Amino acid sequence: MGEEEKEPLIQNLQVVIRWSVRVLAILMVIVILLGVVDVGWTLYQMLLDKPRFVLTIPEILATFGAFMAVLIAIEIFINITIYLREDVIHVKIVVATALMAVARKVIILDMDKTGAAELLGLAALVITTSIAYWLVQMTPSFSVRFGQDTDAATKQDNP
Repeated sequence: MGEEEKEPLIQNLQVVIRWSVRVLAILMVIVILLGVVDVGWTLYQMLLDKPRFVLTIPEILATFGAFMAVLIAIEIFINITIYLREDVIHVKIVVATALMAVARKVIILDMDKTGAAELLGLAALVITTSIAYWLVQMTPSFSVRFGQDTDAATKQDNP
């Protein structure tokens, strides 16, 4: 057992952090529920505006953006719950969430109001985030556990 695991201050701070993450999970569920209500309400209002039951392309794109925002919030909630269960941050899920956020930006992008520099920056962001996701996907998974007795682990591997 490592020295930091015996330290009462560190143990108490870890408890505070775990409770903070639980509070964040609860708050994220509230954000998701409010986002779903907002998407439903906005869609309802759009359908009742004249002409009724007709959505224009900008309205459809705005709706897609709202859907994607809720899906990104769900991905963040998944990140939080995995952290609570496993006490690790899964890079693949974080990068996938970032890729989804970039995709949302591309979907709702107003080409008439977007300059060339912003388009080039967004293109670079899409490419680099996609490459990062591909690299994470191709990298064999491994796990690093802190605080384990390395001698005991070595003895288990070499009987």
